[in-house]
Amino acid sequence: MQTLEEMFGDYRSGFVTLVGRPNAGKSTLLNAVMGKKIAITSNTAQTTRHRFRAVKTTDDYQLVIVDTPGIHKPHDALGEELNTSALKALEDVDVIAMLVDSSQPVGTGDEWVASQLARIDTKKVLVLSKTDLVDKRQLDAQREAACKLAEWDDVVQCSATKGEHLDEFVESVVALLPCGPQWFPDDMDTDQPLEVIVAEFIREKILRTFRDEIPHAIGVQTEEMDYVKKKDLYRIRAIIYTEHDSQKGMIIGKGGSAIKRIGTEARADLERMLGCRVFLDLSVKVRKNWRRDANQIRRFGYGEGL
Repeated sequence: MQTLEEMFGDYRSGFVTLVGRPNAGKSTLLNAVMGKKIAITSNTAQTTRHRFRAVKTTDDYQLVIVDTPGIHKPHDALGEELNTSALKALEDVDVIAMLVDSSQPVGTGDEWVASQLARIDTKKVLVLSKTDLVDKRQLDAQREAACKLAEWDDVVQCSATKGEHLDEFVESVVALLPCGPQWFPDDMDTDQPLEVIVAEFIREKILRTFRDEIPHAIGVQTEEMDYVKKKDLYRIRAIIYTEHDSQKGMIIGKGGSAIKRIGTEARADLERMLGCRVFLDLSVKVRKNWRRDANQIRRFGYGEGL
């Protein structure tokens, strides 16, 4: 029987899961490695609600990056579903990369995430993220504290926003992958459905516009997507769901000003991604207390989805 090396030569392929506390920089790192925007980002906890895969393919390797919601202490059914999704992403992967924010002290949240990794016999890489926000003294102290969290196969540090040391992260992870085949086609960037990406781009603009409770209470669903070839135009209709009437009013804004701004910003992102003009029709509806309803959470596709 042939060995993997004999079958595939030096070609490496496999799956790496990004884990860490909320806002550790997982989605920003994924986008930076991919060289394009695939995952949405914001400073709001629970920005990432989907577990999905991004695929980076070269002549030497195929790296499948699994982005996950931040692991945190849940306060509702949505939080529990996101935690379940993140922990399931640790199963059946080749490498786990745990991100620790260099600008924040290592704390109980990091310790709890690391404790979940201890029970898994998988290669592990510690990634010190956001290194552009600290000086060398702070980084050295953070590295020392984070290294005590677990047994690591490698330790790397990078700044995704500055594009610093991204190659070191990729090289570290790829070196731990097994020899194997390409699992996905050359031209595939993500397994996330287009309708989900559209909904997420819209939700990102809400996260960046509003604060406090509003972002957490928002769910977005793409209802229709039609491409008009003659006009090289996508017609997209999406619904923004809130939990209360007052939230609906804030999303719409005085004279529709807020929802117009959300639509304008989201459309710019969508046109860049789709490479054509976009007509975006947004509406707002109330679905009371949807975050407490596991069935509704799954209908939105959050966490483990449908």
